[in-house]
Amino acid sequence: MSATDMNMMSRIIFYEDRNFQGRSYECSSDCADMSSYMSRCHSCRVERGCFMVYDRTNYMGNQYFMRRGEYADYMSMFGWSDCIRSCRMIPMHRGSYRMRIYERENFGGQMYEMMDDCDNIMDRYRMSNCMSCHVMDGHWLMYEQPHYRGRMMYMRPGEYRSFSNMGMGHMRFMSMRRIMDSFYH
Repeated sequence: MSATDMNMMSRIIFYEDRNFQGRSYECSSDCADMSSYMSRCHSCRVERGCFMVYDRTNYMGNQYFMRRGEYADYMSMFGWSDCIRSCRMIPMHRGSYRMRIYERENFGGQMYEMMDDCDNIMDRYRMSNCMSCHVMDGHWLMYEQPHYRGRMMYMRPGEYRSFSNMGMGHMRFMSMRRIMDSFYH
């Protein structure tokens, strides 16, 4: 199956209540504001593909990566106090991965080019902070703590001059992981 076929088949189903109860809303693409479809969302099921879910509209606020599986009570699982308000379908990427990370905003300070996962930028690059990046190839998850822990942010190809201007406050990223095609199965 090609990456295009897999992207077209992505599907997540949101439920108003825990344990897949109440009204549901099915989604297979980006949705910037789920409030027009349901007033609350407390569980979901990813049938195909990968998605980022957000606790604020317009892909803002806390975010969490979801791959195929059932999330009967995601709020307690993620430690969230609010419901999913928006979601973004993550397209499958086949090919190389490349990202430049920078110590300071606006691509300032030390720069390192990454082509694979990094569980700790301090250990690998002696870099104490990552405040901007340029994703050239692939889709990535960036985490605020080493070893892929803590809050995360989805990065698709593009230039990110300032993470603090992206609705994440002064969050700093300490580890990065590629979203591989194996995540889709």
